[in-house]
Formats: sequence, C-alpha cells, structure tokens
Amino acid sequence: MRAPLQVLVIPYKIENGIPFYCVMHRADADWWQFIAGGGEDSETPIETAKRETFEESGIETDCIFRLTAMSYVPANCISERHRKNWPVNTYVLPEYFFAFETSDEIKLSHEHTEYKWVTFYEAESLLHWQTNVVAMYELKCRLEMR
Repeated sequence: MRAPLQVLVIPYKIENGIPFYCVMHRADADWWQFIAGGGEDSETPIETAKRETFEESGIETDCIFRLTAMSYVPANCISERHRKNWPVNTYVLPEYFFAFETSDEIKLSHEHTEYKWVTFYEAESLLHWQTNVVAMYELKCRLEMR
C-alpha cells in the first residue's frame, strides 16, 4: 500500500574537487529530475529513499543521508487508487530530501530514459521541479563547507 510520504534522492560525485549531480529524464514526461518516489506500507523516509535509489538507479547504499530542507507536495499528484486508504483530510504529503555520493554505474529503471552527470548550474537549468533545485542547493552548500 502506498504510504503518504514522498522522497527525493540526489546522487552526486566529486571529480577534481567539483561536484556533479545525476539528473534523470522521465520516461512518461519531458522533464529532468532526481530520484523520487513514495513510501510503501510502513516504510520510514530513509527506507523509502534506499529502496527508490535501488529501484531507479540500481545502486544499493547505506551511505545515504538526509538533508535539512524538505517540502510538501499536493496529495492529488498521486493517483486516486494509491490514495484510497489514506485519511480523508490528507491534502499534502511531506517530501523528504536525501543525497548520497557514488562512483557506481547508474542502471536506469523503466521510469527514466537517460541520465546525465552535470554541474550545479547545468542541473539548475534542466530540473523541472523547484523542490529539486532547493534540495540540490542545500547539498551544494554542505559540500562547499567540507
């Protein structure tokens, strides 16, 4: 059963001191985004993030970490068949932001047609959802503080 929560996960890598972010092109829409998905059953946000990361990128990792920022998305973005067991007054879903560093090869699921490793400014111009940009901005700031 679909749980009323959403996650966003940013894969990144550092090359010659420069962070690169992995953006993915949706198969069912003409936009770029990071890994995203919803909780299942009684999953916690971190469990959802790890599962979605594996499903969408083929990468298994325990080195995923939660960012401070989060957002909310309208519940009606989720198909009605997935919302039928939610409380009637579920209007918005919390969207938790995560990130992980990787050098592993990305193995896309059917949800995406391609991926690119891009700089912050390239990603900013490609990303469809502003929440993706906000999460990436926090990650960029954290990486600069290392």
